[in-house]
Amino acid sequence: RAEEKSMPAEVRKVLNKQFDRFASLPNGSHEAPMTQAYIELILDLPWTEETVDNLDLVHARQVLDRDHFGMDKVKTRIIETLAVQRLTNNPQGQILCLVGPPGVGKTSIVRGIAEAMGRKFVRMSLGGVRDEAEVRGHRRTYIGAQPGRVIEAMRKSGSINPVLLFDEIDKLSSDMRGDPSSAMLEVLDSAQNFSFTDHFLELPYDLSHAMMITTANDASSIPRPLLDRMELIEVPSYLFDEKIEIARCHLLPKQLEKHGLKKGNLRVPDAALSTLIGGYTREAGVRELERVIASVCRKAACEMADGKARITLTDARITEWLGPQKFKKAEPLRPDTVGVVTGLAWTSVGGETLEVESAAVPGKGVLQLTGQLGDVMQESAKAAMTYVRANTARFGIDPSFLETLDLHIHVPEGAVPKDGPSAGVAMATALVSALTGIPVKSSVAMTGEVTLRGRVLPIGGLREKLLAAVRAGVDRVVLPKANREDLFDVPADIKGALKIDYAETVDDVLNVALTMHPHGAEPRLNLPGLDMTHEAVRH
Repeated sequence: RAEEKSMPAEVRKVLNKQFDRFASLPNGSHEAPMTQAYIELILDLPWTEETVDNLDLVHARQVLDRDHFGMDKVKTRIIETLAVQRLTNNPQGQILCLVGPPGVGKTSIVRGIAEAMGRKFVRMSLGGVRDEAEVRGHRRTYIGAQPGRVIEAMRKSGSINPVLLFDEIDKLSSDMRGDPSSAMLEVLDSAQNFSFTDHFLELPYDLSHAMMITTANDASSIPRPLLDRMELIEVPSYLFDEKIEIARCHLLPKQLEKHGLKKGNLRVPDAALSTLIGGYTREAGVRELERVIASVCRKAACEMADGKARITLTDARITEWLGPQKFKKAEPLRPDTVGVVTGLAWTSVGGETLEVESAAVPGKGVLQLTGQLGDVMQESAKAAMTYVRANTARFGIDPSFLETLDLHIHVPEGAVPKDGPSAGVAMATALVSALTGIPVKSSVAMTGEVTLRGRVLPIGGLREKLLAAVRAGVDRVVLPKANREDLFDVPADIKGALKIDYAETVDDVLNVALTMHPHGAEPRLNLPGLDMTHEAVRH
């Protein structure tokens, strides 16, 4: 094998030295298995073997479009990589990191990239890896030493230019056995990985020909030095229309074939798909939708076994097979209410609307926060409260009443933890409404962070938040002015369904959200069961 295998001269020199050492070991030596494993690793690793890249851009686009709907950013970036490689004949490129919620197809699109380029594909999951030796391998002085995952992946691929997928890179952790994220710095740095050194191999190995792609659910969990070595590509959650297209073109045919059904046996109209998506799933990706479609196919298979030849899926049949809908449609908008604001939040399953309630009750000037709010939201509430206290004169609020009232901010669904830097303007609006007695328009939703001076700061997850507003029946949204440019990535049908206002300060938000601006209004106090002016309460 050594004579037939092509390898660099320095590697062959080390290999011959190990052959001589292996031959001189006595029978039964405890070093023999380790030396044999080392020799076999050198013989198994690809040193010069490589696959020929398919740089046909039209073919690559066809392969990527065949298995994945949407994901235009990822597809465009891969086509750009192929085009550059075709012109320069240089395989090196930026290491990509696909960031997005679970179930949107990050892992499967990388498999499609390998197929489009004609390269071998190897996936390794980094979730829960906490030992540095998992990446760099163990030193051969230890009994049972093994090479690291990276070298093992190259051995498995059999070529020096595979597509290596490092899955769930944001789930790396560390303990007393080392920090694997630090070990990954060399692997993911194109300026260093041409001579990657594994502790077991103890030879420089060239990783620069491999195309490395990582995936993550949350970019903020990736260590900063590691994040600096990668180019982030956001893979957003799917819109409702996109899920219908994915279900019709990909998930349904796959499940029909898996359950032994033909297209003519089970007819699923778009209306039924809409019911399955809206009533039985609530997710950013399509994993749960695929499970629901699989359940429908199993029910249909039972009826086919009983003699039925053709089944059409209707809403009545869906209810009979799957039970009542788990997720109800958005309820009709409530009337304009004092102290109740509709906020917009980003979650791991997409955007959600979030009601923020505020009430002023007799007390000692204490601010109470309930609803399982995280540290960031609690700080947002305190900043909003300080802003309101600093501007009582402008809002027509008697400052003395802030010493005799307790202000309570509550976010319903108290069993669900909530956190994030985008609820500041909603809390400030709820406080102003509760203290002035001016109702908040129920048709208006808002998002943004607030400072002590009343500036509205930009937020993330805009696409998902606007989609949640449309689903909830909201027709007007207040966004930070700094997010105006981010609307470029929002589909036109979502923008067309909403009237969007931009705010630089909390005053801009109040002008849109309240039924009247508090400046110049008669100061009123909103207590449970009471609605009277401050002067009336004083008397």
